[in-house]
Amino acid sequence: MPLDLHEATSRRRAGMVDRLTADGVLTNVLLRDALLHVRREVLLPHAYVRVSGPGADPIDWRLLDGSHPDDQEEWLALIHSDESILLQRDGDPLDTLPRGPVTGGHMTSMSTYTPATIETLQALELCPGHSYLELGPGPGVSLALAATITGPGLATGVERDRHMTTFARRNLDRLGVGATVVEGDALEGHEPQAPYDRIHSGIGVPCVPAPWVEQLAPGGRLLTTLATRTPSWPGQLLVTRTPAGTIEAVLQGRPRGYRPMLGYRWLSALDHRARIKADPGRARPTRLAPPPDDAYGLWLAAAYLKPGLVRDFQAETMTIVAPEDDSWAVASPGEGTVRVCGPRDVWAELEELHARWEEAGRPESYTVDFTAGTGAQTVTSGAAPKALTWTLPTLAGIPQPRS
Repeated sequence: MPLDLHEATSRRRAGMVDRLTADGVLTNVLLRDALLHVRREVLLPHAYVRVSGPGADPIDWRLLDGSHPDDQEEWLALIHSDESILLQRDGDPLDTLPRGPVTGGHMTSMSTYTPATIETLQALELCPGHSYLELGPGPGVSLALAATITGPGLATGVERDRHMTTFARRNLDRLGVGATVVEGDALEGHEPQAPYDRIHSGIGVPCVPAPWVEQLAPGGRLLTTLATRTPSWPGQLLVTRTPAGTIEAVLQGRPRGYRPMLGYRWLSALDHRARIKADPGRARPTRLAPPPDDAYGLWLAAAYLKPGLVRDFQAETMTIVAPEDDSWAVASPGEGTVRVCGPRDVWAELEELHARWEEAGRPESYTVDFTAGTGAQTVTSGAAPKALTWTLPTLAGIPQPRS
């Protein structure tokens, strides 16, 4: 690497770390040192940039090649920003990608935006000497950071895509952090190195696969996104195994989460956007003011107890759509009215759920019980008679990773 580029990347890393520290995102000293040590430019040698606006089909992209002088400034700024880095389109091989404009396809692998990576690794309380398993590591950014903290030979990633496995393995070897990437089904974990002190899933799952829990060491922590059919209200599940071997799990709503596993299709409000703008529906009175975006406990419950709903966050006022029922609700802030359309009264369902949520004590977190004996994973807000409760969907019917 030319000296000027080496210096530029070092400055970018230091600036990224200083910014994240000043913003209060980065608080862990070990992770700060790892972020300064891991050369992101090695793991993220290219990046797709979306050119098309929202709703375009097919989508126009532009591939930035970090080795090309004309791309380097934009590429360096992007990979050291807080944005997700798009790396793979339609599962393609990653060694012969054409620089410049491309059209169509869907992104099949990306590096998670840096604040989420930091939040995850800090929540896991990763320390030197811990054995670490990452499920769906993609290009290996968080895996490299974890390996830098744990020490060589203790961090393993399981990646289903053979092209990404080869890509990540080669780049991690160049870094020399002592991380391992194996090709396999992340839902099965990786038994050969079990048990693990820390397990992190970079893919959203509808429930926790049994092998993950079985491979968690006493005193261990497991962190994953729980996927539903809506991208609007994700949940983050922290599972711990006590020193005595019992399992405890806490589920919380989050503003963002990881993309779901292969086979999940998210609902979208996009196809209804123009129709809603043209005719938002009939007005009716309501006593429910639009709940705040950060009422995560409410919105998480909505994802499960009022399934089939998705929020259009680009709408001017709160708009919630049931796309498969051709129904929606458009709230009018401060006016005591809501507009509804379609056979499903979406707002009435939210009014009912909001009342139940308040009766349950406005819970912001939920416990998950793995001990029912039936394999079911039951979520509850507490022991009170009016507690909110539901059962997580199983993995049955979800397509397995392609060979």
